[in-house]
Amino acid sequence: MFVAVSLQAGCMGSAGDLPFVSRLNSGADTQVSTPQSSAALLQTPTNNDETLNSESAVIQGLLARKSVLPSGSAYEQVTTSVLAANARATETELRAARLRAEAASKNWLPTIGPSVSLNSLGDIISQIVVEQVIFDNGRKKGERAFAKADVEVAAVALAEDTNERVATGLGLYLNAAEGRETAQLHRVTQREMEHFEYIMNERVRGGVSDMSDLNVIRQQTAEIRASIAASEETAATALAELNAMSIAPQNDVRGHQTLNISASEAQPLVVTRANAEKERTIAQSSIDRANQLPGIGAQASIGENGGAGITAGGANIGFGTGARLKSIEAAKEAAGRVVAQANEDSNRTLRSLEGRVASTNRQAQEASGLTAQAKTNLDLFREQYEAGRRPVMDVVGVYETFAARQNAEITLKYDALRLQIELARVQGVLADGDQI
Repeated sequence: MFVAVSLQAGCMGSAGDLPFVSRLNSGADTQVSTPQSSAALLQTPTNNDETLNSESAVIQGLLARKSVLPSGSAYEQVTTSVLAANARATETELRAARLRAEAASKNWLPTIGPSVSLNSLGDIISQIVVEQVIFDNGRKKGERAFAKADVEVAAVALAEDTNERVATGLGLYLNAAEGRETAQLHRVTQREMEHFEYIMNERVRGGVSDMSDLNVIRQQTAEIRASIAASEETAATALAELNAMSIAPQNDVRGHQTLNISASEAQPLVVTRANAEKERTIAQSSIDRANQLPGIGAQASIGENGGAGITAGGANIGFGTGARLKSIEAAKEAAGRVVAQANEDSNRTLRSLEGRVASTNRQAQEASGLTAQAKTNLDLFREQYEAGRRPVMDVVGVYETFAARQNAEITLKYDALRLQIELARVQGVLADGDQI
């Protein structure tokens, strides 16, 4: 009888299953050592993993994401290093959720436990009690759905954590690269200003120029030295922070690339999380609804005075039951509205980032044109100065304009690169999903 009832209960609902592939399952191509925590995760697969992977649209979507970082680039080197040193706390939560899902997938089977009681004559009666749910208004099915959605939420959290870490590492790398490039530009400017300072100093000594012009040039040179120090400190700080979160020093990594990415590359992770949380909320609502209604079960005891029978019971229906059921349905509607709001917010964010990337790229191109124009003016002023038709201070002023245009071009270039990385982070495509 219990075998038949168990099979019937199993047919009343099915559970999903899922494993989440660790980034460390990359085989011989892995260039970094495998952290023990992640190795342990690989060695503890659950029997529910394959089913969950195949049945979960969320997991399939996460696994299908491909990194937009160019293969073999400096970006990829930095990413590999920062991920290899990742503590991956969210991975532990995913492992726990997978084990909970495996446990829930078997909740339709009968439960077995001991029962010990003392009768009125002082005799101890011990029995083995077997219980099987026949009809529970969908509570067991809801528990399986909740456990599956819980795995999906944990998987999205791991993807978010990984992409956030990659974005942080790449941001620090770009800060260091920008600091180095800016410092190099300031050094060139310093050499030119020191040359002008020497010329002006000789002119003052010869009584041709005024001392005030020399003081102006000396002040400008001192400001450039301060800018060099500030840029070098910025680069050193960013590099030290990057090395602190990497498995190997990144001091010798050089280069940057423009990412080929648009706002429609992938569904934003915040929307994916909202969908997973909606399914979890709906499953919890099903459990709450079932808890408000009576159910039917079968029970058998083996031992002294053993027997079997059908039981009916559960929650008592009262005057407030209807209102409680309506509130549960309202929770489902609220979860759907949260997803709609997440879609709206993420679309606004993506369009904003896409527009800012295009705008910054355009400004960088304009800055490049202005730099070329400033260089032409500088060359013209130099020729006129050497011909004796321009004073030194006119050339100094034009050179300052040229240096400022170069500095603005560098700033805009790196701003555009950072915005591209942020756009990729929002969409969760800074790392391959099957490697996460």
